[in-house]
Amino acid sequence: MMPSEPWLESGSRNLFVHLAGNRDEVRAAQRLRHAVFAGEMGARLGGPEPGIDEDGFDGHCDHLLVREKDTGDVVGTYRILGPRAAEAAGSYYSEQEFDLARLDHLRPTLVELGQSCIRADHRNGSVIALLGLARYMLVHGHGCLIGCASVSMADGGRAAASVYRLIAERHLAPPEYRMFPRLRLPLEQLGSGAVAEAPPLVKGYLRLGAYVCGEPAWDPDFNTADLLIFLPMARLKARYARHYWGDAAIGAVLAVPPSPL
Repeated sequence: MMPSEPWLESGSRNLFVHLAGNRDEVRAAQRLRHAVFAGEMGARLGGPEPGIDEDGFDGHCDHLLVREKDTGDVVGTYRILGPRAAEAAGSYYSEQEFDLARLDHLRPTLVELGQSCIRADHRNGSVIALLGLARYMLVHGHGCLIGCASVSMADGGRAAASVYRLIAERHLAPPEYRMFPRLRLPLEQLGSGAVAEAPPLVKGYLRLGAYVCGEPAWDPDFNTADLLIFLPMARLKARYARHYWGDAAIGAVLAVPPSPL
C-alpha cells in the first residue's frame, strides 16, 4: 500500500508526515497506538479486533502519520479533533479527564491532539511530528491546541509526580488557563524525592511554547498520569523548527496546503 502524498519531510532524518487518506492508513495508526499503549504501557483497551486501538472519537478525527521514507512504516501518529468535529462528537476527548470550562470562549478555534504516540526507536525524533501538527494548525487557521500528554504510572506515579513538579516551575499556565482534573493524581502521597525526566513528546511541546494547565489527571485504563497541554499558536517558536530543518521547513509549515482527504 502506497501512503498518501507527504506534506512535510525531514531533511535530516528518514521521516515524512502526512494525513491518513483512507481506512487502511487509519488502521496503521491504530495498530501503532495499540502496540505502544497496550504493549508498552499496559493499557486496558477495547476495540473491534485484536491489535487495534479504536474508540468513538476516531471517526471524527484527522489522523496524522509519521512514516519512514525507506520502509513506509508508520512510526508515529497523532489524532486531531477540530472544533466542528468536536461539536459533532459531543465533546473533546480530554473532557473525560478535565473540566475545560475555562476554555469555553476559545472553542471556535480550539483543536485537540489525542492518542499521540511515537515508536520507541524514533522518540528522539518526535519533533517532526510536532512540526507537522503545527503546520496543520496554521494552514487551517486554528488558534489554540490542547491535548493530554501521558506519563507512565508503572512505578505507581512517582515519576509522573516528579515530572509535573519539574515542569510546573517554568511552564505552568496563567491562572485563567488552569484546568481541574476529574480524577486527580494524589501528588502529596507520592513524595518529592524522586527525580524523573519528562518524556520526549512533553519536552517537544514545551520547546514549542506550550503551557501545562495544572495538576495531572489519573487515567487508570491507560495506566498513565495525563498532563493537559495548552499551546496558543502565537507562542509557537519558529526558531526551534528552523534550528532542526532550516528555513525550508518554516516555508513548508506556513505555505503548503495538506493533501485533501
